[in-house]
Amino acid sequence: MKAFIIAGVCVLSVLSLGSAQFQNGRLEPPNPQLCAQRVIHEKTPDGKGYFFSWRDPQLKGVEEDWLTARNYCRRRCMDSVSLETSLENEWIKQYVVRENVKYIWTSGRLCDFKGCDRPDLQPTNVNGWFWTATLQKLAPTTERNQGDWSPTGGIGLPQPDNREYKQNGAPENCLALLNQFYNDGVNWHDVACHHKKSFVCEENDALLKYVRYTNPNLRI
Repeated sequence: MKAFIIAGVCVLSVLSLGSAQFQNGRLEPPNPQLCAQRVIHEKTPDGKGYFFSWRDPQLKGVEEDWLTARNYCRRRCMDSVSLETSLENEWIKQYVVRENVKYIWTSGRLCDFKGCDRPDLQPTNVNGWFWTATLQKLAPTTERNQGDWSPTGGIGLPQPDNREYKQNGAPENCLALLNQFYNDGVNWHDVACHHKKSFVCEENDALLKYVRYTNPNLRI
């Protein structure tokens, strides 16, 4: 098991404002009724619930782009999974391997909107990755003993490599977990956000608290 510590630095308010809007659309608010009916497939020992898209009968064979996957989760008081600790990372990976899932989206994102020119985020390909669901920065990508970035990819370079952009395509600004896609194990890869993948949602405390507060008579 690869041990790592996610940088325990909260991404400041300038990012929390900017992260609500991306190039391809906007984040959606939670839907109280969907929150109350959310499906939980697995729970961690501390009781946090997770939803696996490939297990849902209505999503069988369905893959979504990064933003659509996040919004599916958010409408249900969840968000795309943030692999903030080695324990959670390995816990999710075991299901991906066991259930033969090719790849999943996470909430990981490269800062690419207003406010990302801050000095502490430069260069962004090193210091600009963060978990959008929790607004926590990842460790610098140059610290190879941190995180779970793959040592290789489509052009044989360590991840993140922004391969598609280098090949005159879209920038690879979203973080996916790939299962032996390059015969490299189950690791993190930077991927262009328009690609479609399976996804994992995890319960989001902030969204749950908000909906419970604004809907006191609804059992959430």
